[in-house]
Amino acid sequence: MAGGWTGSCAGVGRCSLKVAAVMAARVLARPFRRGAAYLGRPLRRETGSSSRCWRELGGSSVLRKSLQGGIALSTGSFLAYEAHRLISGLAEVHASFKVEEVIEQADYLYGSGETEKLYQVLVQHKNSDDAELLWRLARASRDLAQLSSTSAEEKRKLTYEAFEYAKKALEKNESNSAAHKWYGICLSDVGDFEGIKTKIGNAIIIKEHFQRAIELNPKDATTIHLIGIWCYSFADMPWYQRKIAATLFATPPTSTFQEALRYFHLAEEADPNFYSKNLLFLGKTYLKLNNKKLALLWLTKAKDYPAHTEEDKQVQKEALELLNSI
Repeated sequence: MAGGWTGSCAGVGRCSLKVAAVMAARVLARPFRRGAAYLGRPLRRETGSSSRCWRELGGSSVLRKSLQGGIALSTGSFLAYEAHRLISGLAEVHASFKVEEVIEQADYLYGSGETEKLYQVLVQHKNSDDAELLWRLARASRDLAQLSSTSAEEKRKLTYEAFEYAKKALEKNESNSAAHKWYGICLSDVGDFEGIKTKIGNAIIIKEHFQRAIELNPKDATTIHLIGIWCYSFADMPWYQRKIAATLFATPPTSTFQEALRYFHLAEEADPNFYSKNLLFLGKTYLKLNNKKLALLWLTKAKDYPAHTEEDKQVQKEALELLNSI
């Protein structure tokens, strides 16, 4: 269904370019078919882009001076310029159709859980300047790295690739909420390969990008959840990691389980039942707060959540283990 719609868009773009080329050829041929006398006629003022071009040239006085100086501005060259503008404009429209087509296909594959196919589609556009394509490529690279079938070497490679794509997306559009979100996620992932000191050192930067993402898109439940994870991680940080944090920051970042719980609930309010991991962490946080009744409620929801991805299956497994331990 999605492919049919996007395919028709691509067809429109191609047909438009062909029509423009034929029109340009016909326009350029007219002066020469009508003979040399036709070239001597003065240029007529046109509306739209032609009139703007005329004003940029300074009007008829400039044209007369140019002719007196021996420089002939022919009707043919002017029309060639206009034809070029027409074709260039349609090419830009065609390019926008292509971006929309790729995004439509990517979102369909993402929704279908086709991680490898999604990556193969998007990696062809890794040199794009479009932030919407680039953050999706960062996400696809990261998702592929997370698969259990991905080797350790490939996982590392994809993790760093994902970070570079997210970084480029942010450079291209600082106002893109998803670019900030995936920059924060990918920066955290890179820390897994560079050691706990680097990971903790990047913690404040990561949170700042998540907060900026929420400012740009306050209803994004996933980013709200991620700040909850950030808070939970610092609330649950072992003593030796706190010692590392104290050496890196004059005032080390801290948080509490109550703060983490607030964000997990805010995420659920923004989009109920949107993510198995948010249900799991609601249960885990209530366990940390010694509220077994609510922990059982949320862990049961996590266990019963339909498994569409490998992550969902891992969540189900962890939720079941925690339920059995209570």
